[in-house]
Amino acid sequence: MIDDKTLAAIIEFQQDEINDHVIYTNIANDIKEEKDAKTIRKLAGDELRHTQFWEKYTGKVAKPNKFMIWLFSFLSKALGYTFVIKLLENREESTINAYKNLEGTIPGIDWLIRDEEEHEASLIAMLDEPHLKYAGSIVLGLNDALVELSGTLAGLTLAFQNTRMIALSGLVTGIAAALSMAASEYLSTRTEEHTTKEPFKAAIYTGIAYIVTVAFLILPYLVFSNYFVALAVMMTTVFVIIAFFSYYMSVLRDEKFSKHFFSMAAISVGVALISFVFGYFIQQFIEF
Repeated sequence: MIDDKTLAAIIEFQQDEINDHVIYTNIANDIKEEKDAKTIRKLAGDELRHTQFWEKYTGKVAKPNKFMIWLFSFLSKALGYTFVIKLLENREESTINAYKNLEGTIPGIDWLIRDEEEHEASLIAMLDEPHLKYAGSIVLGLNDALVELSGTLAGLTLAFQNTRMIALSGLVTGIAAALSMAASEYLSTRTEEHTTKEPFKAAIYTGIAYIVTVAFLILPYLVFSNYFVALAVMMTTVFVIIAFFSYYMSVLRDEKFSKHFFSMAAISVGVALISFVFGYFIQQFIEF
């Protein structure tokens, strides 16, 4: 006999499984890489079998949550299907623990646990999303922009004390640095042996990552007239970008969030602080 608390948990499991089934099916239908599409369809089929397993206990056919379907379909297009699938499967760790608590209560649940732990993990490891091989190029552009431009803007803040002048100088510096980084990545990739990356694409990914970061960091100086407020918002933006990207990479690479976040944050803040001090002395020199 299943008590009300267990039944409520089973209904939630069934809902998650049907949501994942539809999300995986939509992703598979949208991507061009047939090998990955076949793998994802297999994942979708597994999730459908899981939801049908729970139907025997709920007596109901679960309907997909339209908002969740839309959200994860959007994330798949914006951040890549590998990220979305790994994000969903990371949630499965707590689900597996919950399943284990039902051993002895739900006949056949040991099969479901094995399926979640082994089969799906091996399928996800087979995914080979093309643009992810350029993740290193994106990291290069993002890291360099965060460190260089946050430091530059911090230094210019006290040196110029004029938000429009700071934004203009930062924009010119940022665009020049983005082109330089893209060219360097092109030459570096071109000379690499045994690489599957295309030099031109690697350069594009690096350049775009740099320019997008530049745009976010300069924006506060175009919005706020007080240069100290603009500086504070800019540094907050730096932390937000680092946090987002650290989380993204931690999901993709199955690594700890802190591994990326604290190292990037410490470097960016350290460079910005040193540049701010230099800006102060430069400002004093200009006044003199």
